[in-house]
Amino acid sequence: MSRQLEGRAAVITGAADGIGLGIARRFAREGARFIVADLDAERGLQVADGLHELGASAVFTRCDVSQREDVFGAVDMCVECFGSVDILVNNAYRGEAPARIERKSDERFGDALAMCLYATKWAMERALPHMKAKGWGRVINMASLNGVNAHMGSADYNVAKEAVRAYSRTAAREWAPHGICVNVICPAAVSAAYRRFAEMAPDVAAATAAANPMGRMGDPESDIGGVAAFLASEDARYLTGNTLFVDGGGHINGVPWTPDLGPD
Repeated sequence: MSRQLEGRAAVITGAADGIGLGIARRFAREGARFIVADLDAERGLQVADGLHELGASAVFTRCDVSQREDVFGAVDMCVECFGSVDILVNNAYRGEAPARIERKSDERFGDALAMCLYATKWAMERALPHMKAKGWGRVINMASLNGVNAHMGSADYNVAKEAVRAYSRTAAREWAPHGICVNVICPAAVSAAYRRFAEMAPDVAAATAAANPMGRMGDPESDIGGVAAFLASEDARYLTGNTLFVDGGGHINGVPWTPDLGPD
């Protein structure tokens, strides 16, 4: 590893499992110090301890990203522990079983927007003064091919993730003069959500992986974490406002996604 994040301080939400954990492990190997922010306290503490074994400075904080004060608290803890917040990875989300769009309540849409759009907004706005003061910042927001391709059964998630992409592009435009780069990753990887879906609809999950041009779903650390580490590095200083499809080429022609949603 090049230790390209040596001395940088980061907040990673949803870092106790899946893609968030993969990014955390890669950041640890690259020399970053960071906050492991997750709703699952038991697992989050275990992850932080495991990252210490990789030589990382990692501190766990329990964070429900649907609550503004929790998100503010994670950013504030990063500053308190490490003296700055240089990198944000907005990743956390907890989903529900697929359902037809007309069966999704206003509350379900509101929850999705809180966990995706508002959590991202809160973290970014809380970190902005610190990044502006240093003239340097990296924001990596996780979106989804579900929204880009309008997958069935996840309208609330699709809408919320596309809102994150729009917010990210606007922030990238406005914050570029301060040396702050804001980019989006649309991943295809064996995340916690993917594992849950594979349990519910194994045939659809298997068909999705088989239809990927590379014939597999990505590894959170090796495939997604490496791209995130690049976006968080000095090498990405002239890259902002982009969506990177880190999906093995799955976005090129789309993938089969027809979960059983019951009668219409």
